Amino acid sequence: MAKYRKKPVVIEAIQFKLIEKIPCKHGIAKKYNDLEIAEFMDKAIRVKTIPNGSSEGKIEIETLEGTMIASVGDYIIKGVNGEFYPCKPDIFHKTYEKVK
Repeated sequence: MAKYRKKPVVIEAIQFKLIEKIPCKHGIAKKYNDLEIAEFMDKAIRVKTIPNGSSEGKIEIETLEGTMIASVGDYIIKGVNGEFYPCKPDIFHKTYEKVK
């Protein structure tokens, strides 16, 4: 058995966020930063509620391993080969630090 260290790699990422809750006649409308994410990914995306009992928005992301779901608070990471994938915030903060 051998031990390996992860090479230092600079990535680009954006956090999926709830920007605003807007009261409306049907309850609360929620506004997300989906346009910012679409620009980052250079493709159209749509926030939707995926049937799982949650009323929070979700984004489906096509990854090298198939479709993954990004929830509010997750980071969308652009990988070293230009691919995108979601990452939970706790894992993101343990793995990455902001560069200047």
